[in-house]
Amino acid sequence: MQQDQNAALDPRWSEVLARNPRADGQFVYAVRTTGVYCRPSCPSRRARPENIAFFATPDEADAAGFRPCLRCHPRGQSPAQANDALIAEACRIIEAAETPPSTEELARRIGLSRFHFHREFKARTGLTPQGYAKAHRAGRLRDALASEGSVTAAIYQAGFGSGSRFYATSDAIIGMAPKAYRQGGAQAEIRFALAQCALGAILVASTDKGVCAISLGDEPEPLLRELQDRFPRARLVGADAEYEKLVAQVIGFVERPALGLDLPLDIRGTAFQQRVWQALRDLPVGETVSYAELARRLGQPKSMRAVAGACAANTIAVAIPCHRVVRTDGALSGYRWGIARKRELLDREAGDR
Repeated sequence: MQQDQNAALDPRWSEVLARNPRADGQFVYAVRTTGVYCRPSCPSRRARPENIAFFATPDEADAAGFRPCLRCHPRGQSPAQANDALIAEACRIIEAAETPPSTEELARRIGLSRFHFHREFKARTGLTPQGYAKAHRAGRLRDALASEGSVTAAIYQAGFGSGSRFYATSDAIIGMAPKAYRQGGAQAEIRFALAQCALGAILVASTDKGVCAISLGDEPEPLLRELQDRFPRARLVGADAEYEKLVAQVIGFVERPALGLDLPLDIRGTAFQQRVWQALRDLPVGETVSYAELARRLGQPKSMRAVAGACAANTIAVAIPCHRVVRTDGALSGYRWGIARKRELLDREAGDR
């Protein structure tokens, strides 16, 4: 409905001044002196606030006698929404391909320049196109290793055209040799340490690629048993003095979030999970995001449940800060290590900004 008061007093005016694309679809604004209505992100020159009227929908603006802007096309997709759809289509092309297509081929198929496509893809997924393809194939390989009768069959099922090419990069893809992965981490060495922090017991574990687990709990023994269950045949090695420094760094972040935490991580998950986890790592300390907003930022606004599933699958507490994801109304829900710890982490971050 049209607002008769001065637009400067309406909270929507700040969205118009910021040309906020996130406000697109929530309302439109019309300019009385031109008879045109626009979406909030319209790049046109701003009118004086006393000449602005707000409407909930384009239909209401039409009914009031205004016509749609020819620059921002408020009745169609915004440029951001159009790019969201294009990047989602590129993700589907990658996931359906037996051999990962090149960045140039992907850009050509969705109708963008290579540079623009690469920039938009990384902005929405947190990964480059080739990084996304690599993560997706790693997920397919993990699934195939669990179901196929041989390592060779799993390699080809996952889309690797050459076994030798895969073995040359297997450590980077799944963190260890494929045979060791199938055997629950056999022959892999995982260093770990147990300690106490403000949130209770904490376990930190690492492969030679980086931190593979940060777990929180009431007692240390269940945390160690969980690590053993994940890698039943790996060789677990208690921490030395050097490793204790890394553990102290993690504990220091829990106590004082403003210190920041930048660690090499050994992240293992599906392509979508890695996109979610990277988006979480990009969140500043003290900032929260809803499941719906995170799904929208990934260019898949209907994937809220998948986002929640990725948060639940995260095994690296605080370094991948899934505690910063909240419900749309701001309420807390779904934290692997307990709602009380999630609240404590958020309170500490809010108080340490």
